Amino acid sequence: MHQLPIVEWLGMKFDLSSIIMIVVTLIIVLLIAMLATRKLSVTNPSKLQNFVEWIVDFVRNLIASTMDMKRGSKFVMLGITLIMFIFVANMLGLPFAIVTEHTEPMQSISVTQESIEDAKEKGYAGAHVLWWKSPTADVSVTMGLAIMVIFLAHYLGLARNTKHYLHHYIEPHPAFFPLNVIKEVSKLLTLGLRLFGNIYAGEVLIGVILLAGVFGILPLIAWQGFSIFVGAIQAFVFTILTMVYISQNIEHKH
Repeated sequence: MHQLPIVEWLGMKFDLSSIIMIVVTLIIVLLIAMLATRKLSVTNPSKLQNFVEWIVDFVRNLIASTMDMKRGSKFVMLGITLIMFIFVANMLGLPFAIVTEHTEPMQSISVTQESIEDAKEKGYAGAHVLWWKSPTADVSVTMGLAIMVIFLAHYLGLARNTKHYLHHYIEPHPAFFPLNVIKEVSKLLTLGLRLFGNIYAGEVLIGVILLAGVFGILPLIAWQGFSIFVGAIQAFVFTILTMVYISQNIEHKH
């Protein structure tokens, strides 16, 4: 089992691999956006421009299915950013993994003598540190995204639709207030844990298949293809749920 490079700063622990992979994801998304908009053309658009325009239309239709576009048009860029960031992040752990082996303790990344001895007991020469993975395979990353989305949804509801937003906590009766609070908390948990669980499980299974050596080549190819599908679906689900939660808080009931 690979361990993560943990660094401490101001008494807090940070997963260095997640930070690196978040930066890599941001750079890839930024490059796609820059290349797609560098030479915009109406008569002869590039394939990348067509692809990004398809994403824009897809996100607009997605938002339109959850709320009136007079309100929803303001969230198009949010939807595009979420779906592109999460999809790219989901894909990064599929092609390969970068792992370093350490036979000597390294306190800077929390490689201890105990972790080295534990790895040797399992037949390895030293502790294996994982540097390249999908950032969405880290629960702190997915829960961080979920917290930002849920905070935004509640802020918009409180700021733009105050009466309806506050009233929904006591619907259909004030006695349901605790259940409505639990419902809001469950939105946060399911949004973050669903994404984490699917991506983490996929990467664990890839690791298991690799243990089969040459016999795992065909299953690995098949699972890689399925993982691309799962990664795309999870990016879609996270984005549409974001729009649903925002819509529930800012739209009046009819």
